[in-house]
Amino acid sequence: MRCRPLVFAPLLLLASTFALADYRIGVSIAKVDDNFMTYVRSGLQDAAKKENIQIQFEDAQGDVVRQLNQVQGFLSQKVDAVIVLPADTAGTASMSRAAVAANIPLVYVNRHPDERNLPKGIVTVASNDIEAGQLQMRFLAEKLGGKGNVAVIMGDLAQNATYDRTEGVKQVLKDYPGIKLIEQQSAEWQRNKAMDLTSNWLLAGTAFDAVIANNDEMAIGAAMALQQSGKTKGEVPIVGIDGLPDGLAAIKRGQLAASVFQDPKAQSTQAIEVALKMIKGEPVEAEIWVPFQLITPDQVAQFEQRFKQG
Repeated sequence: MRCRPLVFAPLLLLASTFALADYRIGVSIAKVDDNFMTYVRSGLQDAAKKENIQIQFEDAQGDVVRQLNQVQGFLSQKVDAVIVLPADTAGTASMSRAAVAANIPLVYVNRHPDERNLPKGIVTVASNDIEAGQLQMRFLAEKLGGKGNVAVIMGDLAQNATYDRTEGVKQVLKDYPGIKLIEQQSAEWQRNKAMDLTSNWLLAGTAFDAVIANNDEMAIGAAMALQQSGKTKGEVPIVGIDGLPDGLAAIKRGQLAASVFQDPKAQSTQAIEVALKMIKGEPVEAEIWVPFQLITPDQVAQFEQRFKQG
C-alpha cells in the first residue's frame, strides 16, 4: 500500500504540469547552436513561461525541407500556434500555405520571409535590416571624415538580412562620394570564414580603411586577421551587428569600433505576445518591427546591463 504513491505520484505531477498550460506553441529554429539564435530561443522560453504556454522546440539544422516537415508536424499535432525562425527566407511559402490551410496562427521571428504580402493569420516580428546597415555606415563615415575605402563582409547569401544590411550601407554611401566600397564578399555569418576572407584580402594587397560586417561574429574574425597581420587595435575601424556579449567584449577590447544592437529578447517576447493575441482572435499588425540601436564604446556598460538583467 505504501508503494503506490511513490510509483504514481511523479507521473501524476507530470500530467498535471502539462494540463496546467493554457496553450501549446511549436517552434522551429533555423540553427539552435547559432550564437544569436540561442538568445532568441531563451527569450521565447522565458516569455512562454510568463504566459503559461507549453512550448516545443525543433532544430531545423539550417535545412529548409527539415523545417517544413517540422512545421507540418506541429500543424498535424494541432498546436495552438507555430513560431518559425526561418532557415531560408526564400523557402517559407510552403509553411505559410500549410498554416493557412490548417487555420493555425504562424509567426515568423527574427527573419522576415522574402514573400512580402503574407496572408492573413501570419505575422512577422523582426528588425529592419536596412536600418542596421545605415547605422553602421553613418558611424563609419563620420569616423573616416567622409574619405576612404571600405570592405563589406556579408552573411549567408540565402538570407535577405544579408542583402538588406548591405543595401543600408550602400544607401548611406550615396551621400559620401569620398568613400569607396572596394570589397564585398560573404563569410556566411562565421568568425573563422571572415578571418580567412580578411587574410586573403590583405595577402592580395587590398588596401581598406574600414570594415563593415553583417554581424559581430564576422567583425571579430576580421579584427583577428588584422591583428595577425600586424595592425594595431583600432587602426582599421570595424563595425558589426548584434551587440551580444561577445560583441560588447570586443568593443571593450578595442577590436571593434562599434556594433548595432539587435534585440533578441524584444523579438522573442513580441513573437509570443502576438501569437497569443492571434490564438485569442485579437487584431494584430502584419509586421512588427523591433528597432536597432547603435552601440559606441561609451555605451557598452549600458548594454551589458541588459544581459545581466536577463
